[in-house]
Amino acid sequence: MSEITHFPIGTPGVPWGPQEVEAWRATQKRQRCYADEVVSRIDALRERFEVIQYGEVADPEQPYPLYALRSREHDPALPMALVTGGVHGYETSGVHGALQFLERHAADYASRIQLLVAPCVSPWAYERIHRWNRDARDPNRSFTPDTSVPESAALMQLVAPFKGRFLLHVDLHETTDSDESQFRPALAARDGKPFTPGTIPDGFYLVDDSVNPQPAFQQAIIEAVAKVTHIAPADPDGTIIGSPVVAPGVIEYPLVSLGLCAGITGARYTTTTEVYPDSPRATPQQCNDAQAAAVCAALDFALAATSGR
Repeated sequence: MSEITHFPIGTPGVPWGPQEVEAWRATQKRQRCYADEVVSRIDALRERFEVIQYGEVADPEQPYPLYALRSREHDPALPMALVTGGVHGYETSGVHGALQFLERHAADYASRIQLLVAPCVSPWAYERIHRWNRDARDPNRSFTPDTSVPESAALMQLVAPFKGRFLLHVDLHETTDSDESQFRPALAARDGKPFTPGTIPDGFYLVDDSVNPQPAFQQAIIEAVAKVTHIAPADPDGTIIGSPVVAPGVIEYPLVSLGLCAGITGARYTTTTEVYPDSPRATPQQCNDAQAAAVCAALDFALAATSGR
């Protein structure tokens, strides 16, 4: 990878203002269709799930309705599980893995747990294959009580009435080559900081909560996904993306203090998946399969743990 000396927007060392954000936004073109690729699949599930429009992202070109799907059985005695995808819109298998789970596997958990699934948290970014929303903000650093990021605020409002009932939350993500070639350089430019190149792990890994670690839960997911795609090895220094590896394929972050999506429910069992779609050893379908397998393994483990088996 060639060294990036200057991002084309802004002045090196100077954080972006409104003019730079507008210039950046003008470079972001629609490359795929949220309505055709996501909403149509949600609509096809309306007979099986309650479909909730929990917000809308404003845009001069068109509004983007935000959808979640909920189990039709509203038994208050049952625990709840939240599955989120597309917090970063460009992370494709997060969106399509969540939808694949609903289409192929969710029926296996009927009457045992109530599902709440938001397959595409950031539809503007989904269409433009970008990490940020239209204001050059990262929704996955913005799940805080005072957030001004609409995608994050809407999801937190959706979840709020159910706080205390969530048993688990699986947040589906990807780590891509474009993280290094595009998005981290853009982040450095936006914040007026120098860009320091990093590494991209080849394979699937998980992010546990360092404040509430659940190693057996994470390991159960890793074992299930390893049957579908390969698990990322640690770098020579024992890290993945600069964080110490605490178990094969597992690192930890303080989810709540970083404003990460996986910290919004207060659930006992939480994880963030990271699939690597650019690997020559993985296909797009394998990535979707890995995401769906991770959700199933998470549900299986949590339900077994709480039933005493």
